[in-house]
Amino acid sequence: MGCLDDGRFNVELENGKNNGKDGSAIEDAVKVLLMGLGEDINREGIRKTPLRVAKALRDGTRGYRQKVKDIVEGALFPEAGLDNRVGHAGGAGGLVIVRDIDLFSYCESCMLPFQVKCHVGYVPSSERVVGLSKLSRVADVFAKRLQEPQRLANEVCSALHHGIKPDGVAIILQCTHIHFPDVESVFLDSNHQGLVKILVSAGSGVFENKNADEWADFFSLLKFRGISMEKINFRGSSDMSWCSSQSAKISSKVGPVNPAMVTAAASIIKSLGEDPLRKELRGTPTRFVKWLMNFQNCNFDMKLNGFLNGGIASLDTNKEVELNDKKICSELNLAFWSQCEHHLLPFHGVVHIGYILSDGFSPIGKSLLQSIVHFYGFKLQVQERLTRQIAETISPLIGGDVIVVVEASHTCMISRGIEKFGSSTATIAVLGQFSTDLTTRASFLQGIPSPTSSDQ
Repeated sequence: MGCLDDGRFNVELENGKNNGKDGSAIEDAVKVLLMGLGEDINREGIRKTPLRVAKALRDGTRGYRQKVKDIVEGALFPEAGLDNRVGHAGGAGGLVIVRDIDLFSYCESCMLPFQVKCHVGYVPSSERVVGLSKLSRVADVFAKRLQEPQRLANEVCSALHHGIKPDGVAIILQCTHIHFPDVESVFLDSNHQGLVKILVSAGSGVFENKNADEWADFFSLLKFRGISMEKINFRGSSDMSWCSSQSAKISSKVGPVNPAMVTAAASIIKSLGEDPLRKELRGTPTRFVKWLMNFQNCNFDMKLNGFLNGGIASLDTNKEVELNDKKICSELNLAFWSQCEHHLLPFHGVVHIGYILSDGFSPIGKSLLQSIVHFYGFKLQVQERLTRQIAETISPLIGGDVIVVVEASHTCMISRGIEKFGSSTATIAVLGQFSTDLTTRASFLQGIPSPTSSDQ
């Protein structure tokens, strides 16, 4: 299975009310979207997608149905010595910080999930502190809504300030958003950047001035995480181009936006409890449909056929490894983007390809291998099928001996009930000698580089 379902999803959200009117409306809208992509909504693998998407969206936007007051009340505890910002709990000045809170939110510009690492600090007052877990829970209430980074930071800061009544609250968010690929140009640009990152902050009380001494203490406790004052967008100064959907184009290969799909996307927003006519959301349904249309079920007559008919071409950066008088040709870290057909959520990563040339065959250039990867990536997919399809396409081009490894990060692993941040998935497909010779297979696998933190 390409996406792991958590058993928690077998229990209906909100005491069994998840599949009521709103859930059904979302399912109906998802069916319209799938049909607009040319998919058979009765196909195995797709048939339950509307239900899965409805459950994921309802859970991922549950913050609309939660109140900060319910979380904070009863979680404030007396702690002597905190008046006048002189005390012992939290150190001099009473500064308390909770770092590295992993959250996700749905981008209000495109309806795709983005990942958040949240750092919260506050200076207690009135001889009381709040239970530390409540800081994370309050942040999660606002993250589980359609959001943009600066407003998320502002809302968490304001809610904590009013709920705890401290001398001040400081918020730093590290946000990571998948970048919208331009399908046509990405075939020609192997260096396309897959992620967009931004740092934002918000402060209240003693943290309202970005030059306040309290910020220096806060940053001192975060500096080993690569955060410095110079990198932060402070309240009111966030980069409005953070979501690339606002500049994304529709490929000429997939045609204009389908109005029925746009209406369906707008109905989803309304079913989640938002107003599709809110200024920030007016263009969101169209942008979401533009994203989906990248994965339309069609055959780009396209680059792949052009490359195949035009010959195998140059080695480019192909690498070779000697193995018992045979050469393993390899191409590592080919980028790909795809869309999970189970939840309509993106996944992305890299593909590693190795093959042994049979007599009479020529090496494959990197440009062709990258085009094959993109050809199968830009569809509704599961990772296992993607891996197999790439291997089966390459096999006849080199005589049969091929190995393909796909390493990917799935947003469905962070944006549903399981919320397994930092997890990744690896799949492998082997044909010919790689399926029977363990030494040959191991020789290739040992040459795959370890992912860096920036790849996660």
